[in-house]
Amino acid sequence: MLQTEFDFTLPRGYVDDYGNVHKEGTMRLATALDEIEPLRHPKVRQNEAYLTVILLSRVITRLGTIREVTPVMIEKFFAADLAYLQDFYQEINGDGVTKVGVKCPNCNHDFTVEVSLSGGS
Repeated sequence: MLQTEFDFTLPRGYVDDYGNVHKEGTMRLATALDEIEPLRHPKVRQNEAYLTVILLSRVITRLGTIREVTPVMIEKFFAADLAYLQDFYQEINGDGVTKVGVKCPNCNHDFTVEVSLSGGS
């Protein structure tokens, strides 16, 4: 069965208008329309970097107790959280390979390995 939604935890968290911090969320796989439709948005036409904001607002299905993530919310994310979500988006929508931090049980050395999300080799 194909996994289409993935949970994440932001490094800092989104602070809402009431001071609540939302760190846990869910992102779904992007569709072709998710990547094409934002190109029509006026802000994206003025500044290509805004594409990330629109795209993330389409694919994040939950952030804490918030069920509708808007571009205005994404604009208020801390830079570390935005960078994390961009990487996370690439991991789940890319070629099915993700990097995982591991520790050697013998020498306690930390390193990164690539793991296939598809279950194949």
